[in-house]
Amino acid sequence: MTLPSCCGALLVAGLFLAPPGQLFSSDLPIEVTLRAPLQQLFEKGIDDDNFSVRGVLSYRDGSTGSNVVVPDVDVSVRGHTSKRETECSFPKLKIKFEKSDDGVRARSVFAGLDGLRIGTHCGENPGEERTAKFGRLANEKSPWREAFVYRLLDVAGVATLKARGARITYIDGAAQGSPVVRNAMLVEDDDDVKKRLGGTGEITEEQFTTAQDRFSPSDTARLAFAQAMIGNFDWCLRFNPEDRYRCNANQSLWNVMAVTRASGGAVPVIADFDLAGMVVGRHNWYDKVYYSGFVPSRSSIEIEVLSQVQHTRSVFPRGLLDETRQHFLERKSALYDLLSAARLDPHGRDLAQQHLDAFFSAIATDSAFYRPVVVKPGTHLYVDAAKSREACGADDTVLPGTPVAEVTRDGPMVQVAILDARWHWAPPAECKAVKTGPVWIEADTIGTGYPAK
Repeated sequence: MTLPSCCGALLVAGLFLAPPGQLFSSDLPIEVTLRAPLQQLFEKGIDDDNFSVRGVLSYRDGSTGSNVVVPDVDVSVRGHTSKRETECSFPKLKIKFEKSDDGVRARSVFAGLDGLRIGTHCGENPGEERTAKFGRLANEKSPWREAFVYRLLDVAGVATLKARGARITYIDGAAQGSPVVRNAMLVEDDDDVKKRLGGTGEITEEQFTTAQDRFSPSDTARLAFAQAMIGNFDWCLRFNPEDRYRCNANQSLWNVMAVTRASGGAVPVIADFDLAGMVVGRHNWYDKVYYSGFVPSRSSIEIEVLSQVQHTRSVFPRGLLDETRQHFLERKSALYDLLSAARLDPHGRDLAQQHLDAFFSAIATDSAFYRPVVVKPGTHLYVDAAKSREACGADDTVLPGTPVAEVTRDGPMVQVAILDARWHWAPPAECKAVKTGPVWIEADTIGTGYPAK
């Protein structure tokens, strides 16, 4: 793994100056320099989670224009799939500050912080090209888009980490070559978010059972709606003992922290959005799960957002669904105001706009939200109105709560497009018919009263 050779000059002096005050009190990108033996870190830290190097972190102070230097920080590699060299040639990083404070950090924008996550540019892919395996946008457009997602969720009243865009100069003092200057993102450390939320600890993935046991219903519902709003599928939360949506038998929690509180219970904190639709656009796996013809626009964004919105109807009671819809609708203006003021590249702004538009269109009214779904258990799908052959196999039935869009009718039969919102036919399961065109279903198996009042 090697550092790229170099990359252009710093932006105009003053544009990224750090304003006085706490690090996450501003959304103005901050100009930072990290000096550390990065090549050594990348070579050893990818496979060894305990390996770290010493570095120096500095930034431009907006009130004085001077350079504030915080020496002796601990730098390590973080991430899961992003640590693979075929995914990110420049992996995500983690900073830990010295516990003993010499006074410099206490007077800096890093005051009170135990550490930082750094969301890097990942790689040097051109334009909107995504990585082949996981579909990341491996260039410097990604970090600022993701930083915006964090801020959007914060304004939406959903527990997440604090984040801020940055322009980082990486200097490897132990290697030859010019500094690397890229857009990046500074994100709140896990220990710091626990302190901010008054947390006493964290429930690990191994200890976690279900959201039903651990979280309040309102927190869980807001989390599910929020993931729909940003088009994020890189998460897992077992809602109840029978739930298997995007989780497997061995995993009940992914990219969701369960922070315990002294008052009892726990709060879910969502994080890691470099694979969210607002950041990457369309997902690599899209055609393996969804049929674009479900909506007239054939928009993958509209379908992905609608799918997760509709999935909530199979998890939560109607009263909580309506309460959660209202929670987001009350914040609609503030969310669009944040987008209007955000520092995003043009396509990143367009992606955010499309996701917000699709989300609020899907929850705005009862008729939009409580759209037709399959309501009868054991319902079969057919290739024609005569029911000459089943579309998905003799023993395969469609799950209640699966949205349908009517195409035409023939007596007691109706031809519909299927939106597999419950991921019943996601890989390794298969039913090509629902992903390539409309199928036929008995009309009396469809209704809008789901869940029941």
